[in-house]
Amino acid sequence: MKIKTRRNFLKDCAQASVAAALPPFFLSTSDKSGNKLPVTGSGAHTYECVHDWLVPPDGLVWGDTHGLAQDAQGFIYVAHTVNKSSMRGEAIVVYDSSGLFVRAFGEEFRGGAHGLGLRRENGDDVLYHCDINRCNIVKTTLRGDNLWSHGYPKEDAAYEHPIDFVPTNVAFAPNGDFFVGDGYGSHHVLKFSSGGKFLGEVGGPGHGDGEFDTPHGLFVDSRGNEPVLVIADRGNRRVQTFDLSGKHLRTIKDDSHLRMPCHFDTQGEWMVCPDLDSQVCILDREYRVIAQLGDGKAANGEVGSRRKQFRSEFTPGQFITPHAAIFLQGGDILVAEWLPIGRITRLRRV
Repeated sequence: MKIKTRRNFLKDCAQASVAAALPPFFLSTSDKSGNKLPVTGSGAHTYECVHDWLVPPDGLVWGDTHGLAQDAQGFIYVAHTVNKSSMRGEAIVVYDSSGLFVRAFGEEFRGGAHGLGLRRENGDDVLYHCDINRCNIVKTTLRGDNLWSHGYPKEDAAYEHPIDFVPTNVAFAPNGDFFVGDGYGSHHVLKFSSGGKFLGEVGGPGHGDGEFDTPHGLFVDSRGNEPVLVIADRGNRRVQTFDLSGKHLRTIKDDSHLRMPCHFDTQGEWMVCPDLDSQVCILDREYRVIAQLGDGKAANGEVGSRRKQFRSEFTPGQFITPHAAIFLQGGDILVAEWLPIGRITRLRRV
């Protein structure tokens, strides 16, 4: 099968040249083709923006690019909803560490592929998928073989009366337990054992400390002395932390820097947080925002208002709706955006 190159993809999409005039806070550097690349950030957190670093194979068209993961071998996994125009239906697309397409699978997740979590279990890497179409959590091998699934959480007393359940992301505790955010459903956070047994809830829906409005992303942060559950309380425009027993620890709200946090990943001292309102943030151990990367808020207006634009209308070096971000093994950052034509940007350290 012929693999679409990045150059052809950009040509096909008629993306505006990145040599166009850039906002004054961006620098310009050249890639190997001689094109100018925008640069964002400063100091230790300075990155080139390589938009559309990953492109789908022939016959497959990005839908909303929702989830990202990288395994121990360096392979990168992208979860997307699949565009309605796509001739192929695989919702999980795999690339090697250089960005070359390897394989795709998961037609059953078409329309619903959202959160994507990866962890090592019994010596093997496995994937956890949050399907917002079928409203379930599915564990698979790295090639898509089903290992476990869980739908409506009837064992949770909060769901005894019919309420929505639409899981968005998972987080993994060191002992094998895992947490599920019902981010698009009824705003609960559920805890399961490593074997998939329901253990209880963390917090509940609402707007006070320990309560959630769209607990969209969650992550177990092991940078400190004790692991901490960090929850992107997106509808409340804040971050909350808990111990692994579910006790509320902190509420972090910083409207001028942290607007609509979506999810998290860590590497070394730093945490990356994709923010749906136009930026990717870097947080320190105290969850202070120390860098706002590719901030496009001034150009974007209301969140989601530019979703129907063509690539030629996107602003080079700026994000529109960052939805997932991970640190790659070498320290670069990969960003997926909530756009109906998808976009995967590599922030390459300079």
